[in-house]
Amino acid sequence: MDELKQVLEALRQPEYRHVLLNPIPLYGLIFGLIALIAGLVTRSRGAQMTALLLLVVVGAVAWPVFDTGEDAEHRVELKLDADGRAWLHEHGERADIGVWVFIGTGALALAALITNWKWPKPARWLTLLTLVATLASLGVAGWIGHAGGQVRHTEFRTGPPPVDKEAKP
Repeated sequence: MDELKQVLEALRQPEYRHVLLNPIPLYGLIFGLIALIAGLVTRSRGAQMTALLLLVVVGAVAWPVFDTGEDAEHRVELKLDADGRAWLHEHGERADIGVWVFIGTGALALAALITNWKWPKPARWLTLLTLVATLASLGVAGWIGHAGGQVRHTEFRTGPPPVDKEAKP
């Protein structure tokens, strides 16, 4: 019973929720990309629709990941050294941009899903555009994750931290 109480207490903390949610967009993009490529290569409409639905979910989950990160920032910041704070701020700035890329990819996937359902023949171009957006989103996920991984993991830090525009002189 104590363990359940600890888990429930942890779930009240935005930084804990952020850590739980943040891998979902990355893994969702990877699985969605694989399924979409497989669906396009095999010309399986069902596989394409499944992949597009998964990418819509990724776009929807991106906002809660972003929001929990925003809520957690100040609590985490208090526990970091100067380099960690610089990486945290960089991670946040990158996420400010990236969340819109993920949401855009999800919206594009939704448009492709609807188009595939209503007008399957001309939907191929929109599905291919979604594939390109998914690749771009994967790149953005890596870019955000690179900074996020260095916040607490000093073993990942191979060079100087970014210039911290939020640091107090």
